[in-house]
Amino acid sequence: MSGTNQRIDGRRLWDALMGMAEIGATPKGGVKRLTLTEVDRAGRDRFRGWCEAAGLTVRVDEIGNMFARRPGRDPGRRPVLLGSHLDSQPTGGKFDGALGVIAGLEVMRTLQDLNIETEAPLELINWTDEEGSRFGHSLMGSGVWAGVYDRDATYALKDLEGTSVVEALEGIGYRGPEPARPFEADSYFELHIEQGPILEREGKRIGIVTGGQAQVWYDAVLTGQDSHAGTTPPSARRDALLGAARIVELVDALMRERGEDGRGTVGRLQVFPNSCNVVPGEVRFSVEFRHPSGEEIEALAEGFPRRAGEIAAALGLSLDLHELFRIPAQPFDPDLVGLVRDAAARLGLPAREIISGAGHDAIYVARRVPTAMIFTPCKDGLSHNEAESILPEAAADGCQVLFEAVLARANRQL
Repeated sequence: MSGTNQRIDGRRLWDALMGMAEIGATPKGGVKRLTLTEVDRAGRDRFRGWCEAAGLTVRVDEIGNMFARRPGRDPGRRPVLLGSHLDSQPTGGKFDGALGVIAGLEVMRTLQDLNIETEAPLELINWTDEEGSRFGHSLMGSGVWAGVYDRDATYALKDLEGTSVVEALEGIGYRGPEPARPFEADSYFELHIEQGPILEREGKRIGIVTGGQAQVWYDAVLTGQDSHAGTTPPSARRDALLGAARIVELVDALMRERGEDGRGTVGRLQVFPNSCNVVPGEVRFSVEFRHPSGEEIEALAEGFPRRAGEIAAALGLSLDLHELFRIPAQPFDPDLVGLVRDAAARLGLPAREIISGAGHDAIYVARRVPTAMIFTPCKDGLSHNEAESILPEAAADGCQVLFEAVLARANRQL
């Protein structure tokens, strides 16, 4: 890398990433830090300790979001925010989310080492429950903070054991006193692994994220009739699984019609009564579509329910299709994206613009605060998997770009 002599400490960054990965470590080399569990508490406590040792002041809001503040020369200026999340999937990797938080900590530590006082304050954030794997509500902390989700309705969500969000927050001691609502902030930067293969495939070291995809999600229930597999002829069958299979094919076809930008997935499917000699009478499944174009998602949201209903009707089935949510495409702030682009160029890092295919806290934060994201490549594009892997140099590259962009924004002339 060329560019500035103000360098983050790549070895310290990697050691901290490995230190966080000890908490919730799995036998296959990943992590299991489900949100608001005792393991999550241990990760939060370690993060808080590191922040306080770096001279940061930590506060916690009522949904458990953690904010670690470093004062600026001008206390009247709005803070520059940076961060991500520390919770994981049940079989997650070491870097999804954690890279953005720990790299943010390394930015703070480097500023301390170099005795740099920024004009604006900085706040490093650990958002609560980005993954949604325990309570079924992804982007929870940032969503409540941004006003997308109602706080009390979110408090009432329960996990499979019947524990509510508010009970879990209180159980680990992270239901903070601060209100979970937007405050005046200058900007937000989030570093994340790409979670896809594009950067690695093209030999790029930095992804300049220009925005997030539009999405629409559904829960579907197909109802037919349970019947004996050996005695029910084709003319008498009302096979819910056959209907689900044809709708899965429809989802795939609608995705492929939109080329390499299309995304369509049925990721969860439950068959009832799930017996080898019974024609299935009910199938419950998820459907989601994603695309960079909001117009394409609107077209899918109009056409898919009609075509899925036609498939069900042709097989004598009833279809209950419930739209869970629709997220518009979210462009990021051009000025902040420009800072990321300039930092990568100044450092001599091969980079490309890219749309975020995954949901991130930045998507909801961007509704309230100018936002940008930075991607680093991950091996084989693999994520949400214990084998998720990045190189130490990739972590350092992303962190250095984050440092440059945050510093430039915090010291800009108003």
